[in-house]
Amino acid sequence: MKNSATGKLHDGVIIQLFYRNMAAESAAEDYPHEIDEQLTCFDSSVTSVKTILEQLMSMPRNDLLQKLDPLDQAKLDLMSAYTLNSLFWMYLVTQGINPREHGIKQELERIRTYMNRVKEITDKKKAARLDKGAAARFVRSALYDPDDKDSKKKAAGTSSEAPPSKRSKQK
Repeated sequence: MKNSATGKLHDGVIIQLFYRNMAAESAAEDYPHEIDEQLTCFDSSVTSVKTILEQLMSMPRNDLLQKLDPLDQAKLDLMSAYTLNSLFWMYLVTQGINPREHGIKQELERIRTYMNRVKEITDKKKAARLDKGAAARFVRSALYDPDDKDSKKKAAGTSSEAPPSKRSKQK
């Protein structure tokens, strides 16, 4: 269980470091105007991530976990870990460090492995189950042969022929 000091440390540290780094760099040097739109889009994306994380962090974790079943708890934990590690990946990029050569890459791969396991479990739950009764009805219907029934009636001496239908005259 997390103590309050650890929870406060988690509370937006990476985002704050990221913003400080962006502010320091933009004040220290100009950037090409060609990437202005990309930076604006990136800034709005980071702002929306920050908003979502603040909403998530504002709820007491125990209250949130009590409302979820174990599979959803695992999904929440994996999503949280993946999000924080992805933000750290972005932070490393802003610092000029190649994250592919950093330990964060292995951590993200480990989290993806667990996410795939959870996805397999979820898919197994959603998989179609065999309804033996319905399957028997399908087979029985598929094997039904109306000609067989007509031949039995003829053998019994009853005629199953219907009177000829009236056809419309074709011009």
